[in-house]
Amino acid sequence: MKRITIKDLAKFLSLSTSTISRALLDDKNVNLETRKRVLDAADQLGYKPNLTALNLKSGQSKTIGVVVPEMITPFSAKVLEGIQHVLYPLGYRLVITQSDENPLIERKNLQLLEDFNVDGIIINVCHETYNNDVYRRMMAQGTPLVFFDRIPDKSLDVSKVVVDDYISSSLLVEYLIKTGRKRIAHIMGPSTIRNAIERANGYKRILTKYNLADENLIIKTEGMSFEHGKDAVQQLLQRKVEFDSIFAFSDTLAIGAMNALLEHNIKIPGDVAVASFSGTELSTIVYPQLTSVQQPLVAMGEAAAELMLEKIKNRSAPCRTVLMDAVLVQRASTL
Repeated sequence: MKRITIKDLAKFLSLSTSTISRALLDDKNVNLETRKRVLDAADQLGYKPNLTALNLKSGQSKTIGVVVPEMITPFSAKVLEGIQHVLYPLGYRLVITQSDENPLIERKNLQLLEDFNVDGIIINVCHETYNNDVYRRMMAQGTPLVFFDRIPDKSLDVSKVVVDDYISSSLLVEYLIKTGRKRIAHIMGPSTIRNAIERANGYKRILTKYNLADENLIIKTEGMSFEHGKDAVQQLLQRKVEFDSIFAFSDTLAIGAMNALLEHNIKIPGDVAVASFSGTELSTIVYPQLTSVQQPLVAMGEAAAELMLEKIKNRSAPCRTVLMDAVLVQRASTL
């Protein structure tokens, strides 16, 4: 079926296309009777406005780009839910891309979103520094960027939504010690992610405080999949490192570690307690349920969207940091 255009309405009503266009935009220079005729005809003929053309006329695309590292876990989906809560009622739509934890793909996604002429980009980076030149260029050219969870290095002044990874991980490790654990292994995320460094530093601070530090207990991973978590436990066992608990960088690493422990008939939490950071639904669908630092993911998305609206309204508005509270949720994997 042929799409009805403004020209079709103009021919149907014997009016000029400019009058039709102004009537559809509720221009006050078009009298009420004419506006009513145009709107009635548009409804009768099934006219749908060309949003691309309207957005070009207004100077906005009414689209926001979103770049996330992965969509395997519920993490990004919950943040997107929050972003949509704020932006959808205002007429914005999202163009969502996934970097697959690859900074080269992230770079291409950013270029793609530029080509789509999005009004701004909300991003969770997969590498702290790799694409800093792209971020700088885009911001200099007037494209607002807002970062959440994982952020670029401190050399960039950006708007961001974060939790205090250092303090939250410190509290988690201290909780494990107070439950009687003394050999706490840490499955660390890739060092190219600032969160991984911050959480590891929080872990080290508490172990040093209680004279329990041992570099052999730290396993550095190249990724954050279930397999990486499983491999980390295999390394601990092969090296014959004694451990009575695990603090994992993410839920996926923790669950992979739990799978490896169970395969070796190591009881959780009887023999080894396991805890993680993120607190997605994954922590509640495994057995035993996983103790974790839970981030307010929907609220993070809402805050990121609000920061984006601030930047769209005033491109020269100062960058702001929104620091959100994370909570330690104790579950059966450590009790």
